[in-house]
Amino acid sequence: MRLAAVSIDLDEIPNYFAIHGLPPPRGAAATAVYDVALPRLDAWASALGAPLTLFAIGADMARTESALGLRQLAMRHEIGNHTLDHLYDLTRRSRDEITRQVVSCAMVLEGATGQRPRGFRAPGYTVTDELFDVLEECGVVYDSSVFPCPPYYALKAAARAAMRVRGRRSRSILDTPAVLLAPSRPYRVGRPYWKRGQGMLELPIQVTRGPRLPFIGTTLTVAGPDGARRLARLVLGEPLVNLELHGLDALDTSDGLEDLRAHQHDLRVPAQRKLDALSAVVELLRANGYAFVRLEEAAQRLAVSSAAPGADNGL
Repeated sequence: MRLAAVSIDLDEIPNYFAIHGLPPPRGAAATAVYDVALPRLDAWASALGAPLTLFAIGADMARTESALGLRQLAMRHEIGNHTLDHLYDLTRRSRDEITRQVVSCAMVLEGATGQRPRGFRAPGYTVTDELFDVLEECGVVYDSSVFPCPPYYALKAAARAAMRVRGRRSRSILDTPAVLLAPSRPYRVGRPYWKRGQGMLELPIQVTRGPRLPFIGTTLTVAGPDGARRLARLVLGEPLVNLELHGLDALDTSDGLEDLRAHQHDLRVPAQRKLDALSAVVELLRANGYAFVRLEEAAQRLAVSSAAPGADNGL
């Protein structure tokens, strides 16, 4: 059976201001992901019968409303570890700090939701061999951070350079270009992590066949329903379509985010049109035989099927 999974990184709005080197927002806009986007995405997923994997930041649980909202969703969706503080330079910190970010987030999320995270996603998709060592030591079952996407890498590098010219400093960092050599299908990480080995199960962020175009929420929502369908046809046949979204994919400038409009062009697209584009993808994949599961279930099924004779799922 071909599998598809929808995961959502719950990066709250201040993270986007940090990416663009802007002062943090104030007022209701600062919590628009939990207050506005998450209910929209839950309703969207429920209407389509698609379970979600929600990668949450531990520090956001300090806000009672966010913690309660996530606890309610944990009854029907998977909760994943997105670190305690979403440090974009996590991989440049000490090993002790990396461990603290992973372990503390898991503890906070379990306390807030009653669900112990089994999957991990790194801030900014940036990983290292040392981070994988920490994840294995901490008992993480799977990772879903590696993004072997040349267009994304090039655009990120160009955006960071443009910000430096304007005198702004982004909090995000650029991964090693070697990540572009990583498999695009699920694999066991080796050393270095972009090679196959016998380590942790990696479920890469989805790219298309051929040019490895980004098959993520931002690309699909900007493309609109018709464009999203065309991109979806370029992933048909993959053993796992790992569709990664952000809370921002269900927001637009009318949600109090006018200050981000000039920097996040996807906010100019109405939220309903974004959801329509994502619905078009889900419907096309399902029509082509894909079953939607949580990432944890995908990891379990892929691990089992990899042992079957003639298996070809990348593991």
